[in-house]
Amino acid sequence: MARAADFAIRTQALTKRYGDVGALVDLDLEVAAGEVIGYLGPNGAGKTTTIRLLLGLIRPSSGRAEIFGVDCHRRPVEAHQRVAVVPGEANLWPELTGAETLHLLGQVHGKVDDAYRDELIGRFELDPSKKVRAYSRGNRQKVLLIGALMSRADLLLLDEPTSGLDPLMEQAFRVSVGEARERGQTVFLSSHVLSEVEALCDRVAILRQGRLVESGSLSEMRHLSAVTVEATVAGEMPELGGVSGLSSVAVEGKALRCQVHGPIEPLLTVLMQSGVASLLIREPSLEELFLALYGRNSDHAGEH
Repeated sequence: MARAADFAIRTQALTKRYGDVGALVDLDLEVAAGEVIGYLGPNGAGKTTTIRLLLGLIRPSSGRAEIFGVDCHRRPVEAHQRVAVVPGEANLWPELTGAETLHLLGQVHGKVDDAYRDELIGRFELDPSKKVRAYSRGNRQKVLLIGALMSRADLLLLDEPTSGLDPLMEQAFRVSVGEARERGQTVFLSSHVLSEVEALCDRVAILRQGRLVESGSLSEMRHLSAVTVEATVAGEMPELGGVSGLSSVAVEGKALRCQVHGPIEPLLTVLMQSGVASLLIREPSLEELFLALYGRNSDHAGEH
């Protein structure tokens, strides 16, 4: 049986209510040490509330949260010794330079890998001599990222970490998370960038209206959406009306494009009657899984 300390994060019925509104309700979540997990949900789902509870910034209404087996609320100093954070908003000290800010963040963390810090400064193309007030939003975000990564903390809590970064810097971030994974660090990534989560994460957990509705690896969650099938037949296109699970069917001459919910064998059996000249089967991306779960007309209320 796994011990509590084997989990970087463990919550049990973690709940935060504001009056009658449940910002987070009965969250049971376990994140193994060394895991990279994506934490997803639309605005207002409870992602930031979860991070604030883990950091002890707000009190839970009920339930508990632990970091490496230490209660986040009752023993916050001990719980957060092994944590580095990239918050959702880059609120820094405007009169300090980037270098001074990183030095201060290093003192807060208590330890810094100086060589890795310098490597990160080069990778993210940050000019540390400039004052924070002269930085763009993206450069302020770079300071936060470097400050968290240079600590080599056992747990990285990242709340929308690539906000304001251009595509090249997003790639630099992905490289850095890959390095953290190789070192055995745990990464808790709350993000709206679904391609980023898909590329980096071992597992995803999805919130809806304050409740955890899905959790698992991408392969385990493929059932949430259909696969896309594109096929060309050698003969005449067969009758598809009797094939179950088809949607969005588009036939143009001998070419077929459709979505398949459930087993794909019935469709393949019918297509084989006319001879299959070409066949492409594509599993849903994380974005398609997300849209299948929420629909395109979800209510995007403000984040709790």
